[in-house]
Amino acid sequence: MPQRQIVDIHAHLFPRNMPDLAERTGDDRWPTLVVDGSEAKVYRCGIPVRKAGRTLWDVAARIAALDAAGVDRQVVSPVPVTLVDWADPELTIAWTRAQNELLAEAVAGSGGRLVGLGAVPLPQLDKTPDAAVAEAARIVGELGLAGIELPTLPAGREFDDPFLRPFWAAVEQLRIPVFVHPTDGAGAIRRSGQPYEFGIGMLTDTAMAATALVFGGVLDRYPGLRIALAHGCGALPWAFPRIRLMAAAANGTTPERADALLRTLWADALVFDPEHLRLLGTRFGAGHLMLGTDDPIVPGQLTAAPAMVREAVASGVISAADADGVLGANALDFLARNP
Repeated sequence: MPQRQIVDIHAHLFPRNMPDLAERTGDDRWPTLVVDGSEAKVYRCGIPVRKAGRTLWDVAARIAALDAAGVDRQVVSPVPVTLVDWADPELTIAWTRAQNELLAEAVAGSGGRLVGLGAVPLPQLDKTPDAAVAEAARIVGELGLAGIELPTLPAGREFDDPFLRPFWAAVEQLRIPVFVHPTDGAGAIRRSGQPYEFGIGMLTDTAMAATALVFGGVLDRYPGLRIALAHGCGALPWAFPRIRLMAAAANGTTPERADALLRTLWADALVFDPEHLRLLGTRFGAGHLMLGTDDPIVPGQLTAAPAMVREAVASGVISAADADGVLGANALDFLARNP
């Protein structure tokens, strides 16, 4: 029997040659990568907001780490802090295009080990989706990347905002896979700092985005969308029965329809507890769960995340066949753009 591929759907890369717009414009809200030996820090507003080792920017080091962990392929996407939606549209378009081109260059130089997700310019999504749609088409066409990464609140708009409908329509027509990742300070909780932002805020933020997709009409209106959400779709799997109950009273969405819509979404399995995979399988179906590591932002998960999936098998939480899908095949299915 051939060896099954292990595919990590959730990892980040910050290209070292990104333009330094903080220095060029004097606005330190632009993210910058500062490399000091084998360590890198991502700065914003003069403070380090992320730190990681050499694999954050060095493709050769990343491939060596994949080899050591036994991971065959990895899907790399922008570090979420680089998904700028507050800046001048022209600058943001240039920034986003540069990042996508450098990500494509990294993928091309990886010998098939890396798959890339690009970003779209966000500031104009509250006015016109044209620039975002054009870059999405360029990402999967000219650049050969596999899909796009979106923040949970692009340009301050919830996913069911009518302004985003032309964008969703274009993404559906182009059959572009979308990976949704929360960003810092999205406003989902009342406390900043840790452990509140990472431990609660990102999960709440992701759940709110998914709720807009399921109950805000997005998945009903665009049934061909292929959307995955990071971190096990946040708090939604646990909150879903309560949300479903309120939606039935508020807008008449039946529980059966809500369940069916939710199961069209995908989620990574980066939940840090094998027991949680039981509920994720119930909510999304085991075929829609994928290995995620947040590598290298969350240290150690390149080995710990696959081990957690195997632990779930050993404890009877999921079957060995389902684990095979989670560890690789499901990600390949999600990324496939064939009709």
